[in-house]
Amino acid sequence: MTSEIIVQTAEELIELGVTLGSLLRGGETIELVGDIGAGKTTLTKGLARGMEIAEEVQSPTFTLSRVYDAPNGRRLAHYDFYRLNNAGIMQAELAEAVQDAQTVTVIEWAAVVGDVLPDDTLRIAIRVQADDTRRLELEAGGKCSKHIVQELMK
Repeated sequence: MTSEIIVQTAEELIELGVTLGSLLRGGETIELVGDIGAGKTTLTKGLARGMEIAEEVQSPTFTLSRVYDAPNGRRLAHYDFYRLNNAGIMQAELAEAVQDAQTVTVIEWAAVVGDVLPDDTLRIAIRVQADDTRRLELEAGGKCSKHIVQELMK
């Protein structure tokens, strides 16, 4: 199942993230795909707001991962593997996060850890258009992610 959403501004991208975050209950895995500057972290900032996370989300490009606490014992684990050629120990950490029913896992530049991602991963490809809008292609890998996409498209 693949769906498409066009957003005009960074604010609309954040609002989409807020809506997405409000749908998440824990245990979901989201892969974000896009060039540098496409809006992956911007979308994640909105997602965190939708999960009612008070802390400001920062890009994990240099730290590789950041974890944020949400209400009701949930967490947001945000990974960025842009700088890695080999996942090494981060692969074990990611494997643990995606199996945790309380953790929403968001991964940027996931190619190096693709074998760890569960089948039911929501893949969001963000493409910058010539007019600077963003085209988001949402691909659901299983039952849970299909439900999320259906809710987003309402």
